[in-house]
Amino acid sequence: MTPPVRAHHVGSLLRPARLRAAYRRHRRGEIGDDAFREAQDEAICDVVAMQADLGLRVVTDGELRRVSYWSSFVEAVDGLEVDTSRFKFTDGRGDRLAFAAPHATGALRRWGSIAGAELDFLAGVVSPVSATPKITLPSPSTLQFGHAPLAGRYSSPEDFFTDLAGIYRAEIADLAARGGTLVQLDEAALAMLCDPNVRRKVEASGEVPGQLVDDYVAAIAAAGADRPARVTLALHVCRGNFKGRWMASGGYEPVAEALFAGSGVDLLLLEFDSARAGGFEALRHVPATMSVVLGLVSTKTPELERRDELLRRIEEASRYVDVERLALSPQCGFASTAGGNPVSEDDQRRKLALVVDVCNEVWGGP
Repeated sequence: MTPPVRAHHVGSLLRPARLRAAYRRHRRGEIGDDAFREAQDEAICDVVAMQADLGLRVVTDGELRRVSYWSSFVEAVDGLEVDTSRFKFTDGRGDRLAFAAPHATGALRRWGSIAGAELDFLAGVVSPVSATPKITLPSPSTLQFGHAPLAGRYSSPEDFFTDLAGIYRAEIADLAARGGTLVQLDEAALAMLCDPNVRRKVEASGEVPGQLVDDYVAAIAAAGADRPARVTLALHVCRGNFKGRWMASGGYEPVAEALFAGSGVDLLLLEFDSARAGGFEALRHVPATMSVVLGLVSTKTPELERRDELLRRIEEASRYVDVERLALSPQCGFASTAGGNPVSEDDQRRKLALVVDVCNEVWGGP
């Protein structure tokens, strides 16, 4: 992006109390679709104003219209359904929690725009002079990794990802035609495949972890192929984010060389907020054509990070990627699902403000 943007956030934001109440009333049939949409509109205007007030130059709608970060994709593409994932989330005590994931049950067909209406509303709220609207989409692997190997209509990964790539290219072209210039894919499977426990689980299903890495990297590259020159394609890579829990541990080293060299994206948003994420050494594989957003601020806990520690870690990362190609963000969204993480709206604001303040100190602006 020109000029470079230093202060980022991944995408999702906590649903305000009034919107959570509207969700409940809508589910109970106490308000109709129009009233519910109006509540979403008002909440989005509020979170956009919050981001602008903090000085963020890339803003999102907080994914406030979505139940999950991938839900809009499933709703707009035939052949996808939701079922229990083969993986579970965990927390610091080792407690496990089941979760749902999308998977293919038939031929994939994009019957309409996936995020176009979200972009249209967001762009109407955001001043193009002051900020860039960002639209997020689940990565291709999201539609496969949560379940057992493909079967039925898609007996081969090649057929599945070929159809899927066409859907992404059509969606990105549509977003560009609506004025979108920043699209982000949210990727967890490749980070999970850095965890030996996850690799053993997929091997037990008859899959080869290294082949999955190759398939998923190729799918990302195919999804973004031939995108309009004005579109910056970002890739957010994390280890799972649900109510403060995660799905995997381990540094990026097992996938870094293949992912960074082969994905063809412009901007990497990488999770480095805890010891589970490993060190910065894998950044040596980042090509000179990419910039890296360091996810150093946790959205999983309310504790505010220390400024001097963030400065130290940015300096450490700059040993592998020049500081002029670095930026800063929280490690993930604050609410990858509607339930959100165990932080308050005040915690969220303080953490985003810290990101902006540190960027001002390091780079002279957000």
